[in-house]
Amino acid sequence: MSAGRRLVVEADGGSRGNPGPAGYGALVRDAGSGEVLAERAGSIGTATNNVAEYEGLLAGLRAAADVDPGADVEVRMDSKLVVEQMSGRWKVKHPSMRPLAAEASGLASRFGRVRFVWVPRARNGHADRLANEAMDAAAAGRTWEPSIPQSPDPVPHQAPTTNRLSGWMAPPAPPTTTVLLRHGQTPMSVEKRFSGNVEAALTDTGLHQVAAAADRLRDEPFDAVISSPLKRARQTADALGRDYLIDEDLREADFGVWEGLTFAEVRERFPDELNAWLADPAVPPPGGESLLGTVARVTAARNRILARYPAGRVLIVSHVTPIKALTQLALAAEPAVLYRLHLDLVSITTVDWYSDGPAVLRGFNDTHHVAHLVTAGE
Repeated sequence: MSAGRRLVVEADGGSRGNPGPAGYGALVRDAGSGEVLAERAGSIGTATNNVAEYEGLLAGLRAAADVDPGADVEVRMDSKLVVEQMSGRWKVKHPSMRPLAAEASGLASRFGRVRFVWVPRARNGHADRLANEAMDAAAAGRTWEPSIPQSPDPVPHQAPTTNRLSGWMAPPAPPTTTVLLRHGQTPMSVEKRFSGNVEAALTDTGLHQVAAAADRLRDEPFDAVISSPLKRARQTADALGRDYLIDEDLREADFGVWEGLTFAEVRERFPDELNAWLADPAVPPPGGESLLGTVARVTAARNRILARYPAGRVLIVSHVTPIKALTQLALAAEPAVLYRLHLDLVSITTVDWYSDGPAVLRGFNDTHHVAHLVTAGE
């Protein structure tokens, strides 16, 4: 192979728990034809999402070196953090990632040229699939085996979403459908207080709301109902009259010292911290969890659900931030969209997740089942 060949590395990593059982996936394509030349994936035991993403990058760079050590390489990842750090725009602050970043820089220096590019998650579906295959194999006590396609993708480097969204052609396989139900009213929601991990019970109005939601969903078939562990979500799930599972990663964001305070109280007591939180989803409230942290663990929950219920229909009972996170993932949108979505109590949001990566938002913030209740939006 001649020096100067152009290669594309697609890499990803994930953690089911963050930290939790983790794995990575990477592949190398010919930049011209889109042909997949190499696949790599593996389990790395217990680790965070960011560490797993770096391991995916390392695997991809090593695979590219095996294909052509003199190539020009474009690395595509949906991890903004890894891309910005490897591009030199962000500092590598976490001790566990510094040696990984240093090793990746060393590998990158051996190529003709390396460029790091952020892509939406929907365009990184192949690497994400490899990472999940590796984690599934490890959980089953097996070793992951590669399966190289015999022909290049029909549209290199892009998930085939356009025709699906337009309804022009059928999807390759039935999706997993998640119906996302927000819990009912609590005293904290009436007073508009931060109530991430506060164990608030439903009000009488909240009980009427969830009864109306249960009526609407009564005849809908579901392969599973999965709830946040928090009391208000469990009460909502109880009202549905079905057996349900608990997933800890579906709980609301932890708002730290702001828990129980109104927005006005936080603005008065923590003006600088609130401004920083509103400006950057990577910034947590004091003692709490950033929006990106919530997205990371909700992503882990989603991955488990999709792996367990392929082509299934799952009802998820959760909270504002986790449902917004799943909506952001479905839209392959920037994290800033989390600030621009509004969700009412007991609203229903529906997402189809396809096995080849893309997702379709079928409905968002639907509350017609509680339109007769004056306080439905409180």
